[in-house]
Amino acid sequence: MAIPSGNDSGLFGEINITPLTDIFLVLLIIFMVGAAVAIESAAHVGLPQGKAAPASEQPQNVIVELTAERRILVDQHEVGLNDLEPVLRKAMDKSHEKTVIFKGDPKVILGDMVIILDIAKRAGARQLGVAVSQEQTAEGAPAEVPQTPPVSH
Repeated sequence: MAIPSGNDSGLFGEINITPLTDIFLVLLIIFMVGAAVAIESAAHVGLPQGKAAPASEQPQNVIVELTAERRILVDQHEVGLNDLEPVLRKAMDKSHEKTVIFKGDPKVILGDMVIILDIAKRAGARQLGVAVSQEQTAEGAPAEVPQTPPVSH
């Protein structure tokens, strides 16, 4: 509350900043909640839907899978993050195409996918691809997992 100045005109000489402070605090809370929601929603990868390609068209590549439990599988064999690069180097030596396909659970965080694909590049992969999620067929059974075309780097 402002204290009146010495004149008797009824005007106050000081500015009351309490309402301004209240508005700033409310805006701060709104921006903090909005930022937390935006960060959480942007952290997950939404994989595109696609149709299965015939088995004859699918090349033999090294498939790296990241499960919802953050387990890493290279060609269906579980591998630790520290052992991923040597295992991928060995797999790249056997593959003449040197292509790595990343297959991730929809709950996978984008940063984890980037780390794994970076390790694959260091291990000698010439092309990287991302497998899309399964599409339901008319009978309700999931179709084969299709693959996106590899991206050359």
